[in-house]
Amino acid sequence: MSSSIALRHARHLSTAATAAATTKPITISNTKNRLKRVQDPDEALKIYASYTAANNPSTSPSSTRHAQEFTVRRLVKSQRFSDIESFLESHKSLPQITDEPFLSSLIRSYGIAGMFENALNTYNQMTDLGTPRSPLSFNSLLSACVHSKVFDRVPTYFNEFPTKFGFSPDKLSYGILIKSYCEMGSPEIAIEKLNEMEEKGVEVNAVVFTTILHALYKKGSINEAEKFWDEMVTKKGCKPDVVAYNVRLSHIHGGDPEPVKGLIEEMNNLGIKPDTVSHNYLMTCYYKNGMIDEGTKVYDELLNGKGWKPNATTYRTLIFYMCKNELFVDGYKMFKKSVKVQKIPDFNTLKYLAEGLVKKGHKNEAVDMIRTMNKKFPSNLLKAWEKLAEDLGLEEINSGEIDKVIDTEETENVST
Repeated sequence: MSSSIALRHARHLSTAATAAATTKPITISNTKNRLKRVQDPDEALKIYASYTAANNPSTSPSSTRHAQEFTVRRLVKSQRFSDIESFLESHKSLPQITDEPFLSSLIRSYGIAGMFENALNTYNQMTDLGTPRSPLSFNSLLSACVHSKVFDRVPTYFNEFPTKFGFSPDKLSYGILIKSYCEMGSPEIAIEKLNEMEEKGVEVNAVVFTTILHALYKKGSINEAEKFWDEMVTKKGCKPDVVAYNVRLSHIHGGDPEPVKGLIEEMNNLGIKPDTVSHNYLMTCYYKNGMIDEGTKVYDELLNGKGWKPNATTYRTLIFYMCKNELFVDGYKMFKKSVKVQKIPDFNTLKYLAEGLVKKGHKNEAVDMIRTMNKKFPSNLLKAWEKLAEDLGLEEINSGEIDKVIDTEETENVST
């Protein structure tokens, strides 16, 4: 069934441009929201097909790229790699293939799928397809290396392709090169490349600076990381952003809350608005220090703060520490809230919760949890949940009969 849907989509793409002239356009925002809500890859293909039928891909290549990448991610989750190839290769028969941004999106998508050889083949086909090369497609290829975790290829292509095809690497090219060295555990070489950027007059932005900073911390080179921060920020005037500060927070949030609060206060004083990630680190720090009320207060601030919204990590942290303190029903209520806002934590956290609910005699809540997950994800992604149900003696929920999820009012009335 999946292959036939992919093939039908391939045929559909060949007539999408014609259909776009007569079909009411669908916004990319609406399409992305729909793609976020579905987990079934076949449904994702249908949504993408509807979008391309109603919109000429050449008018907004960036929007098409986002929808395309969402669709590929859904196929990746189901290990549907042959369908990914059919899906992406079908785009090469379209007239827009001579537009570099359009072709670059295919290279990026192959990288997201971890199908690097397909990404490289597409880049090498550009001459035959009549598509010009510039740093745009080159950066897509380098990004595909990173996504596919073939980091050692980045320096090779960086040294070879610009000369071979007649263009100069830009600041994004250097950024990806530096990231590759950092991922290979060589932040020292990354710093050499940063110095090379400065010598050549290529802008060094906060992203490059933050990538190296994170790599130094990750390697355990704390003193070097602090010296690097001082060199770049104090001496060279590099302006750190919220992401850079979050890297620093990530490496101190396991200790005393005061330094974490101090960094957040420093951000505010500099006019850098702490984001959800910043608040998650502060919340986690409080919980690690047994300061449950203070941690929960941070969550309440996220709910009520302007521009702040809890994410999946927020709910994961809340549920984990509720379970750690054996507040399993509170954790269950928080799980229901995460489902409502489509920010569901990872399997291991929810497994911890389900086991705790059963252990404390709340079997019905554990059953409802697993039923909820059965409704959220296609059957081929539910093997771990099926095994968990079996291990917990909840096999009856695997019969295929899925009850209606307990509504919010009933959830709030669950007794402890």
